[in-house]
Amino acid sequence: MSTTMTVRLEDEVKDRLERLAESTQRSKSFLAAEAIREYVENNEWQIAETQAALSEAEAGDFAADKEVVALARKWKVHAR
Repeated sequence: MSTTMTVRLEDEVKDRLERLAESTQRSKSFLAAEAIREYVENNEWQIAETQAALSEAEAGDFAADKEVVALARKWKVHAR
């Protein structure tokens, strides 16, 4: 299922979208929908990961110093 939505674009962005649609033989609507879908997926992922990290931090779920040092040695970097 899909729905129609109106979006305001700067003239330059609209022109670029038109050129991209022409060169990829896709519709402007397809490209805009794909860009929005990718944006939403990426931001949903970032928010979920941030919330999970905050929950871990609030629960005191941190790596021990020995674990951090061992990981740094594994990757041959100096942890401070």
